[in-house]
Amino acid sequence: MMNEMANASAGAGAGPDDAGFGSETHVDAYTTDDGVRLIADLPAVSKDELSLQCDGEALTISAVSDRREYDETVDLPVPVDERSAEATFNNGVLEVEFDRDDDSASIDLS
Repeated sequence: MMNEMANASAGAGAGPDDAGFGSETHVDAYTTDDGVRLIADLPAVSKDELSLQCDGEALTISAVSDRREYDETVDLPVPVDERSAEATFNNGVLEVEFDRDDDSASIDLS
């Protein structure tokens, strides 16, 4: 019964031709003292196949490989300055760091 449950949840809605990273990929975004850090495991993807887009509130990770097309948008935990992004991709692991967006203004009370 455990195997049936595991197989059902792993395969739910994710066929070999579906967009998205699926069960073999883990994406984690968290805040740091200075900003936001995102780490994604992207098996069977090369650096040349990878594309990143950020609007300050979400990061879209896309890749087209021989075996699959990936397209996933990850909501970031806090607004970021998308122009501050620094990304590395080594051995199938994507790491992206952003500075927090400091566009908030203080409001004087009278």
